[in-house]
Amino acid sequence: MTILYAALTLGLLGLIFGAILTFASKKFHVDVDERIEKVKECTGGANCGACGYAGCEAFAQAVVKGEAKATGCGPAGAEGARKIGEIMGLNVEVEERRVARVLCAGTHGLAKNSYKYDGYRSCVVASDIAGGPKDCRFSCIGLGDCMDHCAFDAITMKDGIAHIDENLCTACGACVDACPRSVIKLLRVSQNVIVRCRNEETARAARESCMRACIACGRCKRECKYDAIIIENGYARIDHEKCTRCGDCAKVCPCNCITVE
Repeated sequence: MTILYAALTLGLLGLIFGAILTFASKKFHVDVDERIEKVKECTGGANCGACGYAGCEAFAQAVVKGEAKATGCGPAGAEGARKIGEIMGLNVEVEERRVARVLCAGTHGLAKNSYKYDGYRSCVVASDIAGGPKDCRFSCIGLGDCMDHCAFDAITMKDGIAHIDENLCTACGACVDACPRSVIKLLRVSQNVIVRCRNEETARAARESCMRACIACGRCKRECKYDAIIIENGYARIDHEKCTRCGDCAKVCPCNCITVE
């Protein structure tokens, strides 16, 4: 009889707790907008935070609430933005695709080292030790912080600098934030004429630090027929609004620091 009473008691308690849980689930039920999951499926799925939100779920919720733009997810690309627009019933104007590009050409053998670094593999750590192992304080340190932060395997380290596979790059900006030297910039795909140097030292000092350094000689500026090149702070800059991407500047650069992608 004792066992029977115990079984009945447990069964009764189970019914009571089950009823309480059922009531609570109905009482406190919160309807979830099904569009949130649909928008989330259109994102890159990397939870990179480039959109300004904690992750893809938070971004999707913000889009549905009208707090974020359908184009806010870089990894989603143009197609993802269009799909999000369709879900939200919006006419989405997709901007030109952007990619991350490295503004440094100081590979091994071209960039001079101040000392041999044999510490923890981190650009941030190395940059705090006498300014980093490379003589040029504007150079890519080359220890891979950007690569470690890239969720899309778009970055590899080769010859002492970062190389970005633009086919894999989603312009999430994680590499830009990770670089202590601000060597990586997000540019539109059409902005493909690039000065891969930002050395602000004198021409002599820059050349001593790296054989690919811009020496502000002005040949590129004189060659450009479209007034698209500015010499400022010791190095050349491209005005992409004026640039026609003819590549003439790259052909006359004596240091080969201007490239056309």
